[in-house]
Amino acid sequence: MIIRFDIEYHTIFGEDLFMNILSHDGSSRAHAMHTRDGIIWSIELDVPQAIEYYYTVTWQGNEKRTEWMLCPHSFDPKEVSDPTMPAVQRDAWMDAPENFRIAGTLIPVFSLRSRRSFGVGDFGDLKQMVDWVAATGQRILQILPINDTTNSHTWMDSYPYSCISVFALHPQYVDLNALPPLHHEADRKRFDVLRQELNALPQLDYERVNAAKLEYLELLFEQEGERMLGSEAFKIFFEENNEWLIPYAEFRVEHEKAANGPQSTINFYYFVQYILASQLAAVHAHARARGVLLKGDIPIGVDRNGCDVWQEPRYFNLNGQAGAPPDDFAVDGQNWGFPTYNWDEMLRDGCHWWERRFRNMARYFDAYRIDHVLGFFRIWEIPVPKKSGLWGQFQPALALTRDEIHDWGILESTLKKTVAGVVKSSDSGADDSCNYLFLRDHKNPELYHPRIAAHKTEAYQELSAREKECFNRLYDEFFYRRNNQFWYDEAMLKLPKLVKATRMLCCAEDLGMVPECVGWVMNDLGMLSLEMESMPKEAWVRFGHVERNPKRSVATISSHDTPTLRMWWDENNERTQDYYNNILGHEGDAPHPLSGSLASEIIQRHLDCPSMLCIISLQDWLAIDETLRCRDANTERINVPAEPHHYWRYRMHINIEDLRNDKAFTERIKEMIVKGNR
Repeated sequence: MIIRFDIEYHTIFGEDLFMNILSHDGSSRAHAMHTRDGIIWSIELDVPQAIEYYYTVTWQGNEKRTEWMLCPHSFDPKEVSDPTMPAVQRDAWMDAPENFRIAGTLIPVFSLRSRRSFGVGDFGDLKQMVDWVAATGQRILQILPINDTTNSHTWMDSYPYSCISVFALHPQYVDLNALPPLHHEADRKRFDVLRQELNALPQLDYERVNAAKLEYLELLFEQEGERMLGSEAFKIFFEENNEWLIPYAEFRVEHEKAANGPQSTINFYYFVQYILASQLAAVHAHARARGVLLKGDIPIGVDRNGCDVWQEPRYFNLNGQAGAPPDDFAVDGQNWGFPTYNWDEMLRDGCHWWERRFRNMARYFDAYRIDHVLGFFRIWEIPVPKKSGLWGQFQPALALTRDEIHDWGILESTLKKTVAGVVKSSDSGADDSCNYLFLRDHKNPELYHPRIAAHKTEAYQELSAREKECFNRLYDEFFYRRNNQFWYDEAMLKLPKLVKATRMLCCAEDLGMVPECVGWVMNDLGMLSLEMESMPKEAWVRFGHVERNPKRSVATISSHDTPTLRMWWDENNERTQDYYNNILGHEGDAPHPLSGSLASEIIQRHLDCPSMLCIISLQDWLAIDETLRCRDANTERINVPAEPHHYWRYRMHINIEDLRNDKAFTERIKEMIVKGNR
């Protein structure tokens, strides 16, 4: 059926309009529109079936403006009353609604607990969590990464940000209850006894849970594999995903063989990924039906021993390790161990790997968090084999020449005494004190970077007063001003293509040592910033002011990397007292521990703020109810960034069923959200 689509949009010379039709994987195909008067734009298309679409404006070939893609237009030719008459669909431009302010919950999938769980949260539990979120009047549910991290089959694989594949899902999240039962009664009874034992544990036993689930899936594969892999649904899944599925399965087989791990066939890995993808797609469909957006998480790094590096080694720098400079979380910085990206190679093919990654996410999610968005501007790169983050430097960056250092007043004799030698991969992995003022550039040893936190070194203390002043000026210029335009240009080579690759709402984690150019890029691309009251963007204030949050932002209280609200409250009494008196405006001494009423007050302040999204961790929601919350607040922390090998095993202490049945708690949250006009 031929349909004419019209939209009124007042354009200026050089602007063009495009109609973008969405496909099921979140990608879109652009169709150029035409206008006679610069006001009404039209296009005629053959539309044989229902479509979703949105409009974009370009300026001299570059995308300038896009509609609010969370709510695309839709058209179904079946709804045309008289198919014999010319059909015209008249649309109006849709921006983000002025009153689009919603609330939501953050919880890792592995942390979910239901009566039917197998010792870890699964996609069946996630569907139940969607129902609780909807019942409380919330509109968004955020989770942590759910990609496969299986490497050593030990608890070290519990780290969700070290995936072996950016496409494959983790087998631990399969909902066994949604699968055909095992034929042998003895197996069913054995697994049910084990399930109850593992589910009764206060925390996740990663090794036992994953070993049990893999054994169960192997038995089910023997029983159902041939039938499932012969189905039409699997054939469609395979056709749509074979670009990553085939190498992933081959990698898993080769990796397990080399490590003397559990031996499985390629078809087994196809089988498991098909089940996981089907279940997650069902969760997404259920969430949409309940009016709940699913928000995923895109990690900045990948496991250096994983499938992505094995399949596409040209995209990675294996002599570098991604991390973060020193901050309040880790005084020596962080070393995540991930290889850094070879952006020159990635840009050569238009960031195809990243585009595929984002479009794969769009199958299951409506919004996403870019983990460490600063990595698209520059990454903190630590040379192999060093461990401490103090050895890191920003890459890429405009490193200093010898003459430039001299121009800042640093003598050649001082430079020679305070510059580190070239780090070689053959060096010992043991770190010395890193007692230097300058580090050599990883790509060109004739260029130099000021060593981060150099003011704490003995080398700095030995400088004369004049040289300290010179070094301070050089240091501030290098880290806060010199690279701003350069890093802006770097980010704009990558992020526009990725942000526009799907209809998902882009939210960036922009905390840490944030250069000014990050805000420029995020404003240009309409990305939502992350606002945490305890980690203000302004260096000169102790606490952020939530009432001043930008509209295009996500307000939150705690994250997986920080203490929960209750833990933070008792962590530093002097800081809490300052917050209690000067932010909350109360007189007298701050009470300890945090009361439920004070937790409610703090959350309400965030719900009232201008941020489009207000996402509260489940632990912080539970803090408002002193009878419902966990007795020991210290068991609720998910990760400690200063610990390079942390066991990610937190699970909620109550069942989702009990949470959903607590009508008083549900109503209390609903009332808070209504009061916050969300």
